Amino acid sequence: MVLIQGLFFLVPLSPILAQEYSLTLNVVDLESSQSLEGVTILISPCNCGGITNASGIFSKRLKGGNYNLIVEYLGYGSKEIKIDLINNQSFKVEMMIEDEQLSEVVLLAKKRNQNIETPQMGVLELNIRDLIKVPTVMGEFDVLKSITLMAGVNSSGDVSNGVSIRGGSLDQNLMLYDGAPVFNPTHLFGLFSVFTPDVISGVDIYRANIPVKYGGRIASVLEIKVKNPYIDSFKIEGGIGLISNRLTITTPLIKDKLMLTAGGRSGFSDLLFPLLIPRLKNTRANFIDSTVKLLYLLNSYNQITYTNFLSNDFYQLDLISNIENIVSSSNQYDFKTRNHTLKWLHTFENETNLTSRFIHSTYSPQNLFPEIDTDNIIRFVSQIQYTSLQSEFTNFTNEELSYYTGFEIKRYQINPGALNPGNANSINPVTLNNEFGYESSVYANLDWNPNPNLALSAGLRVTQFSLLGPFDEAQYDSNGLFNGVKSFGGQETVASYFNPEPRLGINYKLGENTSVKMSYAKIFQYLQNIYNTNTPLPTSRWKLSDRYITPQKNNTFGMGLYQNFLSSILEVSFEGYYRKTDNNLTYKPGADFFLSEFIEKEITQAEGKSYGVEFSLRKNLGKVNGVFNYTWSRSLLKTNAVDPIGRINNNSWYASDFDRPHTVNATVNFEGDRYNTFSFNFVGQTGRPYTIANGVFESQNVTIPIYLYRNNSRLPTYHRLDFSWKIAYSKDPERRFKGDWTFTVYNLYSRNNPYNIYYTQRNGVQDGDVFLGSPLGAYELSVLRGTLVSLSYNFKFQ
Repeated sequence: MVLIQGLFFLVPLSPILAQEYSLTLNVVDLESSQSLEGVTILISPCNCGGITNASGIFSKRLKGGNYNLIVEYLGYGSKEIKIDLINNQSFKVEMMIEDEQLSEVVLLAKKRNQNIETPQMGVLELNIRDLIKVPTVMGEFDVLKSITLMAGVNSSGDVSNGVSIRGGSLDQNLMLYDGAPVFNPTHLFGLFSVFTPDVISGVDIYRANIPVKYGGRIASVLEIKVKNPYIDSFKIEGGIGLISNRLTITTPLIKDKLMLTAGGRSGFSDLLFPLLIPRLKNTRANFIDSTVKLLYLLNSYNQITYTNFLSNDFYQLDLISNIENIVSSSNQYDFKTRNHTLKWLHTFENETNLTSRFIHSTYSPQNLFPEIDTDNIIRFVSQIQYTSLQSEFTNFTNEELSYYTGFEIKRYQINPGALNPGNANSINPVTLNNEFGYESSVYANLDWNPNPNLALSAGLRVTQFSLLGPFDEAQYDSNGLFNGVKSFGGQETVASYFNPEPRLGINYKLGENTSVKMSYAKIFQYLQNIYNTNTPLPTSRWKLSDRYITPQKNNTFGMGLYQNFLSSILEVSFEGYYRKTDNNLTYKPGADFFLSEFIEKEITQAEGKSYGVEFSLRKNLGKVNGVFNYTWSRSLLKTNAVDPIGRINNNSWYASDFDRPHTVNATVNFEGDRYNTFSFNFVGQTGRPYTIANGVFESQNVTIPIYLYRNNSRLPTYHRLDFSWKIAYSKDPERRFKGDWTFTVYNLYSRNNPYNIYYTQRNGVQDGDVFLGSPLGAYELSVLRGTLVSLSYNFKFQ
């Protein structure tokens, strides 16, 4: 009877034990809640496992039963989990940093030896712990300032409206904030980036064989990632500084289902400008930025996120200007960014996944000109709207062969500008015609490891771009003279381009810790930013490709040698590159495109070439860690215009605005104990090219300089040393309240780096010992003078 009862209970259990269930792990950093990619999961007794994807998720189908899981990640302690799998189960795994490996450089969320194993070239991965340690002006954490310490990344100086990567112009970088493009990435004339600091998890920079999932910019991609709020308790963090204050809240709204992170920052800098730039003593400036992200865990297979980002700047320059017959006592700038990103991630049972994104971005700059002696304000308003839909299927189930494929549709709507004179009688209103464009792409990429020493990555992106009406196109005769206007109706095709964009990466391992890589990428750019100054004022103009302004094109070739020492603690790399570009936009001499209806008359397109060699030495672990970079490079342009007006330097090669033959930067971190971290960074680079007068002429008793050749001289060498000291109360992860002070010294030895050199009419014998009998005087303009000392307080409660 007992035997019969035993058999009775065993019979229904046998199909249950044979049934398969889904096991899903979501692996995050304990302190920051950042998703960790590349975490190793070992499962016994099945002797199986895998690694987490870019969202920190690992999923596998297993038969019901008892399992032992070991979770391992470089720089973190391992974790052992025992489970009884009797249904579909999902676990959140929080990884803690090992005390004996306090190096913050190593925590890049990447696998050991990734620089040796993968065929991706020119990629830089920065974790939030790297970014917050870099000393910056006024002690503010800043993404753009931090990445300029990497090889091949430069800015125009202490203020810059972006970065130049491998000699490319500012608009040739695709800057994404949680997938959405940002068209103006800076606050306060370029002193700071717009990205809300406490919500950032890291930055990925691609400079060589850019993955085919990205398109539309020919120099680089900067992917700035926002933290997913994987959290089960309330958390608040923020900071108080001299230039801004910030606050971020992360909290679950519905337990294990809906989570929120919301961060904001505000800055009011009216009192600081007399210290930073004495000649702008009446300048007014303030800004805000905020990021809100919602995470909804529908089930173990589906998660949905929504990110909202806004940025708003207002500043006033106390300068008298005369633009388009507008005489104002000051210039005021008010510009806004509004971004929305909706993302759905679906993970299939076979460890593949489908990611879909809907994105909408709006950038609205506004220039205001208060008229002298009146209450009237003249306004110039422009706008760019961007909408996209992207869906991508990824299959990483096989370590030797993986792929992803997808499509992307983009819509552009540009309002080049509208001038509203208010009640000014001497100014006529002007409204420039809107532009509409569609860019549709399909892409696929295959990663293949045919043997343990060889890794290949091959991809193709095919893009169709169309400029649609309504649109007015200027017509010109054979001599280039204006010959009327051709009007296109709504949805009528004005210009269309179809281009394939292949990408290739090859990695061959010469040994366990040595590899050689080669890469190639071809990319087209259909949206360009036109400007005729390096100053970071929002007066530039966005333009879609048409029949006269053809898409920019880039062919990039790269080769590199990579060597790791001491179990990957020390990384050494040499990378060489050659970029051949076509249709680079540059302005004609005397160009004025502020209210130009047909902008092709003001610009010319040039061919370009950029080439260089980058050496990088990185120490990842230990009490002393950091990175040293040296880059030798050139960035040159050459016009091929037949019309003399369109020729720059008589159609000869000349240095672009971002040509820096020699660049040295280094960061050293001293981690004396668990409470103190000392950091130094040094930047040195060849001075920026600028244009000096080739002669002068007199007109109505005024001496006027003559400029015949562009960028025919250089500013003095730029160099600067910064220092920061971070004092932490505790690094005990169990302590709920944590606070630290950051003391920063920017420009430690008070180097006076000139931002520009300008000419002015001399009065009498002023500075006669320098300029002798010259009617003009040349003077250096330095944005930041002397040493800037700052102190900020940061806190976190969880």
